Amino acid sequence: MNILITGASRGIGAAAYALLREQGHNVIGHSTQGSDTLIAGDLANPRTPRNLWDTALDEFEGCIDVLVNNAGIYEGIPDNAPDAEWHAAWARTLTINLQAAADLSRLAVGHFLDRGGGGRIVNVASRAAFRGDSPSHWHYAASKGALVAMTRTIARGYAAEQILCFGVAPGFTVSEMTEEYLAGRGGAAIVADIPLGRVATTDEIAEIIRWLSIDAPASATGSIIDANGASYVR
Repeated sequence: MNILITGASRGIGAAAYALLREQGHNVIGHSTQGSDTLIAGDLANPRTPRNLWDTALDEFEGCIDVLVNNAGIYEGIPDNAPDAEWHAAWARTLTINLQAAADLSRLAVGHFLDRGGGGRIVNVASRAAFRGDSPSHWHYAASKGALVAMTRTIARGYAAEQILCFGVAPGFTVSEMTEEYLAGRGGAAIVADIPLGRVATTDEIAEIIRWLSIDAPASATGSIIDANGASYVR
Protein backbone atom coordinates (compact mmCIF):
# COMPACT_ATOMS: atom_id res chain seq x y z
CA MET A 1 0.00 0.00 0.00
CA ASN A 2 1.09 3.56 -0.70
CA ILE A 3 0.17 5.59 2.39
CA LEU A 4 0.40 9.31 3.16
CA ILE A 5 0.26 10.29 6.83
CA THR A 6 0.32 13.82 8.21
CA GLY A 7 1.91 14.83 11.49
CA ALA A 8 4.40 11.97 11.43
CA SER A 9 7.28 13.51 13.37
CA ARG A 10 6.14 12.66 16.90
CA GLY A 11 3.49 11.08 19.07
CA ILE A 12 0.74 9.04 17.43
CA GLY A 13 1.83 10.00 13.93
CA ALA A 14 5.41 8.87 14.42
CA ALA A 15 4.25 5.57 15.92
CA ALA A 16 1.84 4.94 13.04
CA TYR A 17 4.47 5.91 10.47
CA ALA A 18 6.97 3.47 11.96
CA LEU A 19 4.47 0.63 12.32
CA LEU A 20 3.17 0.90 8.76
CA ARG A 21 6.71 0.91 7.41
CA GLU A 22 7.62 -2.09 9.56
CA GLN A 23 4.65 -3.91 8.04
CA GLY A 24 6.18 -3.42 4.59
CA HIS A 25 4.02 -0.58 3.28
CA ASN A 26 5.31 2.38 1.32
CA VAL A 27 4.75 5.35 3.62
CA ILE A 28 5.33 9.04 3.08
CA GLY A 29 5.15 11.16 6.21
CA HIS A 30 4.67 14.86 6.73
CA SER A 31 5.67 17.28 9.46
CA THR A 32 5.67 21.04 9.82
CA GLN A 33 9.45 21.38 9.66
CA GLY A 34 10.16 18.27 7.59
CA SER A 35 13.30 16.15 7.80
CA ASP A 36 15.42 13.86 5.69
CA THR A 37 12.48 11.44 5.57
CA LEU A 38 9.41 13.66 6.06
CA ILE A 39 7.86 16.21 3.69
CA ALA A 40 7.77 19.71 5.18
CA GLY A 41 4.60 21.76 5.23
CA ASP A 42 2.78 24.11 7.60
CA LEU A 43 -0.88 23.13 7.49
CA ALA A 44 -1.80 26.61 8.75
CA ASN A 45 -0.99 27.70 5.19
CA PRO A 46 -4.00 27.02 2.92
CA ARG A 47 -1.68 26.10 0.05
CA THR A 48 0.08 23.34 1.96
CA PRO A 49 -2.46 20.49 1.59
CA ARG A 50 -2.35 20.59 -2.21
CA ASN A 51 1.44 20.98 -2.27
CA LEU A 52 1.78 18.05 0.12
CA TRP A 53 -0.60 15.88 -1.87
CA ASP A 54 1.08 16.66 -5.19
CA THR A 55 4.54 15.99 -3.75
CA ALA A 56 3.48 12.66 -2.27
CA LEU A 57 1.65 11.66 -5.44
CA ASP A 58 4.77 12.37 -7.47
CA GLU A 59 6.97 10.36 -5.10
CA PHE A 60 4.49 7.47 -5.28
CA GLU A 61 4.54 7.68 -9.08
CA GLY A 62 0.88 8.63 -9.33
CA CYS A 63 -0.79 6.26 -6.88
CA ILE A 64 -1.87 6.82 -3.28
CA ASP A 65 -3.98 4.12 -1.62
CA VAL A 66 -4.48 5.48 1.89
CA LEU A 67 -4.57 8.93 3.45
CA VAL A 68 -4.14 9.26 7.22
CA ASN A 69 -5.10 12.69 8.55
CA ASN A 70 -3.29 12.71 11.87
CA ALA A 71 -1.81 16.22 12.15
CA GLY A 72 -3.43 18.50 14.69
CA ILE A 73 -2.80 21.08 17.39
CA TYR A 74 -4.06 21.43 20.95
CA GLU A 75 -3.56 25.06 21.89
CA GLY A 76 -5.68 26.58 24.62
CA ILE A 77 -7.33 30.00 24.59
CA PRO A 78 -9.13 31.40 27.67
CA ASP A 79 -12.83 32.07 27.21
CA ASN A 80 -12.25 35.62 28.41
CA ALA A 81 -9.43 36.36 25.96
CA PRO A 82 -9.64 39.53 23.85
CA ASP A 83 -11.78 39.10 20.74
CA ALA A 84 -8.86 39.25 18.32
CA GLU A 85 -6.92 36.54 20.19
CA TRP A 86 -10.05 34.38 20.50
CA HIS A 87 -10.77 34.61 16.77
CA ALA A 88 -7.15 33.96 15.85
CA ALA A 89 -7.02 30.85 18.03
CA TRP A 90 -10.22 29.50 16.51
CA ALA A 91 -9.05 30.21 12.97
CA ARG A 92 -5.67 28.53 13.51
CA THR A 93 -7.12 25.42 15.17
CA LEU A 94 -9.89 24.95 12.61
CA THR A 95 -7.50 25.50 9.71
CA ILE A 96 -5.01 22.88 10.89
CA ASN A 97 -7.31 20.34 12.55
CA LEU A 98 -10.23 20.48 10.11
CA GLN A 99 -9.71 22.44 6.92
CA ALA A 100 -6.37 20.82 6.06
CA ALA A 101 -7.87 17.36 6.62
CA ALA A 102 -10.85 18.31 4.48
CA ASP A 103 -8.62 19.60 1.68
CA LEU A 104 -6.49 16.46 1.69
CA SER A 105 -9.56 14.23 1.85
CA ARG A 106 -11.10 16.01 -1.13
CA LEU A 107 -7.92 15.46 -3.11
CA ALA A 108 -7.83 11.80 -2.05
CA VAL A 109 -11.46 11.21 -3.02
CA GLY A 110 -10.87 12.83 -6.41
CA HIS A 111 -7.78 10.68 -6.94
CA PHE A 112 -9.62 7.51 -5.94
CA LEU A 113 -12.53 8.32 -8.27
CA ASP A 114 -10.23 9.14 -11.18
CA ARG A 115 -8.64 5.72 -10.98
CA GLY A 116 -12.00 3.95 -10.87
CA GLY A 117 -12.69 3.80 -7.14
CA GLY A 118 -11.14 2.16 -4.13
CA GLY A 119 -9.09 3.80 -1.40
CA ARG A 120 -9.11 4.58 2.30
CA ILE A 121 -9.07 7.66 4.49
CA VAL A 122 -8.37 7.46 8.23
CA ASN A 123 -9.04 10.54 10.35
CA VAL A 124 -7.59 10.93 13.84
CA ALA A 125 -10.28 12.67 15.88
CA SER A 126 -10.53 12.77 19.69
CA ARG A 127 -12.65 11.81 22.66
CA ALA A 128 -13.32 15.55 22.82
CA ALA A 129 -15.52 15.23 19.73
CA PHE A 130 -18.09 13.42 21.87
CA ARG A 131 -17.64 14.55 25.46
CA GLY A 132 -16.15 18.01 24.96
CA ASP A 133 -12.95 19.39 26.42
CA SER A 134 -11.71 22.01 28.88
CA PRO A 135 -13.02 25.60 29.03
CA SER A 136 -9.86 26.65 27.17
CA HIS A 137 -10.45 24.22 24.31
CA TRP A 138 -13.87 24.92 22.82
CA HIS A 139 -12.22 25.25 19.42
CA TYR A 140 -10.34 21.95 19.72
CA ALA A 141 -13.48 19.99 20.60
CA ALA A 142 -15.39 21.72 17.81
CA SER A 143 -12.70 20.86 15.25
CA LYS A 144 -12.70 17.19 16.22
CA GLY A 145 -16.50 16.99 16.29
CA ALA A 146 -16.58 18.40 12.78
CA LEU A 147 -13.88 15.93 11.70
CA VAL A 148 -16.11 13.06 12.87
CA ALA A 149 -19.05 14.49 10.91
CA MET A 150 -16.85 14.82 7.83
CA THR A 151 -15.66 11.21 8.21
CA ARG A 152 -19.22 9.93 8.24
CA THR A 153 -20.20 12.12 5.31
CA ILE A 154 -17.36 10.80 3.16
CA ALA A 155 -18.20 7.23 4.16
CA ARG A 156 -21.86 7.63 3.19
CA GLY A 157 -21.12 9.53 0.02
CA TYR A 158 -18.55 7.27 -1.59
CA ALA A 159 -19.03 3.74 -0.25
CA ALA A 160 -20.51 2.63 -3.57
CA GLU A 161 -17.16 3.45 -5.17
CA GLN A 162 -15.32 1.44 -2.48
CA ILE A 163 -13.88 4.61 -1.02
CA LEU A 164 -13.83 3.90 2.70
CA CYS A 165 -13.47 6.41 5.51
CA PHE A 166 -12.82 5.64 9.17
CA GLY A 167 -11.94 7.51 12.33
CA VAL A 168 -10.20 6.87 15.62
CA ALA A 169 -11.02 8.95 18.70
CA PRO A 170 -8.25 8.66 21.29
CA GLY A 171 -8.55 9.92 24.81
CA PHE A 172 -5.46 11.15 26.62
CA THR A 173 -2.43 9.45 25.04
CA VAL A 174 1.07 9.36 26.51
CA SER A 175 3.84 10.60 24.24
CA GLU A 176 6.93 12.74 24.43
CA MET A 177 4.57 15.72 24.46
CA THR A 178 2.60 14.57 27.52
CA GLU A 179 4.98 12.65 29.78
CA GLU A 180 5.96 15.74 31.79
CA TYR A 181 2.33 16.73 32.29
CA LEU A 182 1.36 13.23 33.40
CA ALA A 183 4.22 13.24 35.89
CA GLY A 184 2.89 16.43 37.43
CA ARG A 185 -0.26 17.28 39.29
CA GLY A 186 -2.48 17.00 36.23
CA GLY A 187 -1.62 13.36 35.62
CA ALA A 188 -3.31 11.92 38.71
CA ALA A 189 -6.64 13.57 37.87
CA ILE A 190 -6.45 12.35 34.28
CA VAL A 191 -5.77 8.74 35.28
CA ALA A 192 -8.47 8.83 37.98
CA ASP A 193 -11.00 9.59 35.24
CA ILE A 194 -10.01 6.49 33.22
CA PRO A 195 -11.55 3.16 34.34
CA LEU A 196 -8.70 1.27 32.66
CA GLY A 197 -6.35 2.95 35.12
CA ARG A 198 -3.92 4.36 32.59
CA VAL A 199 -3.79 6.51 29.48
CA ALA A 200 -3.42 5.00 26.03
CA THR A 201 -0.02 4.51 24.45
CA THR A 202 0.93 5.82 21.04
CA ASP A 203 1.58 2.23 19.95
CA GLU A 204 -2.01 1.30 20.76
CA ILE A 205 -3.42 4.14 18.66
CA ALA A 206 -0.93 3.35 15.89
CA GLU A 207 -2.21 -0.22 15.74
CA ILE A 208 -5.78 1.03 15.33
CA ILE A 209 -4.64 3.32 12.52
CA ARG A 210 -2.83 0.42 10.87
CA TRP A 211 -5.91 -1.82 11.09
CA LEU A 212 -8.22 0.83 9.68
CA SER A 213 -5.75 1.61 6.91
CA ILE A 214 -5.21 -1.99 5.85
CA ASP A 215 -7.49 -4.62 7.36
CA ALA A 216 -10.79 -3.14 8.49
CA PRO A 217 -13.67 -4.67 6.51
CA ALA A 218 -15.50 -2.46 4.05
CA SER A 219 -18.73 -2.76 6.02
CA ALA A 220 -17.09 -0.84 8.86
CA THR A 221 -16.78 2.33 6.77
CA GLY A 222 -18.01 5.34 8.69
CA SER A 223 -17.01 3.82 12.03
CA ILE A 224 -15.21 5.80 14.71
CA ILE A 225 -13.17 3.65 17.08
CA ASP A 226 -12.97 4.95 20.65
CA ALA A 227 -9.65 4.42 22.41
CA ASN A 228 -9.98 6.11 25.79
CA GLY A 229 -9.88 3.38 28.42
CA ALA A 230 -13.67 3.66 28.87
CA SER A 231 -13.39 7.27 30.10
CA TYR A 232 -16.14 8.03 27.63
CA VAL A 233 -18.51 5.32 26.45
CA ARG A 234 -21.04 6.04 23.70
